[in-house]
Amino acid sequence: MVFPIVGGTQSTGYDISNSLKFNDDDSSLLSRTPGTTATDRKKATISFWFKIGNITDSFRSLYRFNDGSGTGAVYLRSGNDLQFAWEASSSNIDVRPNGVFRDPTAWYHAFIRFDTTQSTAADRVEIYINGVERTYSTANYPNQNDTVNHLTSDKTYYIGGDGQSSDKYFDGYIAEFNVVDGQAKSHLDFGEFNDNGVWIPKKYTGTYGNNGFHLEFKQTGTSANSSGIGADTSGNDKHFTVTNLDATDSVEDTCTNNFATLNTVDMHTTSPTIADGNLDFHAPAGTPFTPARATMAVTKGKWYMEYKFKSAGGGVGVMTTQSPIDDHLRDDADVRSVYRGHGGYYYGRNNGGAVDDVGGNSVTLSENDIVGVALDLDNGYVYFAKNNTYMNGQDGSTAGNPASNNGGSGGAANPSSQLLTDQHDGEWTFMAYDISTSTTGQVICNFGNPPYTPSSVETDANGFGSFEYAPPSGFFALCTKNLAEFG
Repeated sequence: MVFPIVGGTQSTGYDISNSLKFNDDDSSLLSRTPGTTATDRKKATISFWFKIGNITDSFRSLYRFNDGSGTGAVYLRSGNDLQFAWEASSSNIDVRPNGVFRDPTAWYHAFIRFDTTQSTAADRVEIYINGVERTYSTANYPNQNDTVNHLTSDKTYYIGGDGQSSDKYFDGYIAEFNVVDGQAKSHLDFGEFNDNGVWIPKKYTGTYGNNGFHLEFKQTGTSANSSGIGADTSGNDKHFTVTNLDATDSVEDTCTNNFATLNTVDMHTTSPTIADGNLDFHAPAGTPFTPARATMAVTKGKWYMEYKFKSAGGGVGVMTTQSPIDDHLRDDADVRSVYRGHGGYYYGRNNGGAVDDVGGNSVTLSENDIVGVALDLDNGYVYFAKNNTYMNGQDGSTAGNPASNNGGSGGAANPSSQLLTDQHDGEWTFMAYDISTSTTGQVICNFGNPPYTPSSVETDANGFGSFEYAPPSGFFALCTKNLAEFG
């Protein structure tokens, strides 16, 4: 499945600057025990944004309490549908909206409210996704005037995990988490449709009740206080405890500025492992030529990203969205321009054209080396750099320079060279892959939202991204705000 063009829409409303990246392999979560009496356990509102990382066949907990004797949860189920399942005083709530959540390119807004005082059963629980109330595959509503086991003083509440099971951790990104205690609010208090018909966030300006909270994930500390990642900014000081999360997990990828990641539904069928917010690419030995494309593709403009090499079998570069994802690197249908760690060679392929290894431009790559890739679709060049030193141009004598477009004039046989000319005006995307039959291939992708801390943080000219090295002049991070301006 290919997502060829992701158009950017600049936010006209409330801007969300941070999200929190959850990695299920790290068993990461937030937790809090309210310690005070809930305002009104017959009414509450839950609102948050999320973007999926790993797509699995297991349950993933977004918001939950679980104390061994009772449970309540907002789940992504094994079929990738959403479930609101919560205990009430004389009934069990189980409401599941129709539809599935398996698009790793998209941010979703989940809005849930319950009000058991309503006379009509269907009005007691309502779920909106991206501003639209859903129909339901399952709808077991609470009895009228039931008290819901929510925000009670003696229960521990979790975000990103369930606190009990080892297999229910969420993998992906969560932003702008609001819970209102004792009030059934409108979805229009948290979002609105812009002029393009796109649902965007709106700043909530109401009160939160005794145990409500607002998590913005702007902070970088790990303590359960106002400086921590789990800081409550509602004014209630209901700060969450952080488990297996650190400063690198507070990222710029949000519902108002969506950054590219690797695409778990647009990768080789041998299924390389993609983890840590879809930024860590890992393919075992014996599975060469197994690419994964990025979630965004472009037809014009100048774009920059970085890869941190972790093993020599890894490779990086760009390719067209028209290239078959399961073909061998050199198969006739391929149109790619790539650099590999195994032997340090550059490859290109142009629908069977005469391009091959170029040993004279080999550069040894070691663990943690940073490879910069600058893609210039306005002039038809791609540039590769090792630790900010760009490789030779097409003529082999002058260093490729993205800022001055001196990548040479020939084909695609050398690094820092002209893109394959007959596909220069196609749809291009960044990619990661494994090149070696004998060694594992692993690279960490940085589209501006790295899962590590750069030693010196650099941004593009618009102030977006967090890179090890400054992007060349005129090159930008691949995110929706930049796409809206340059893509």
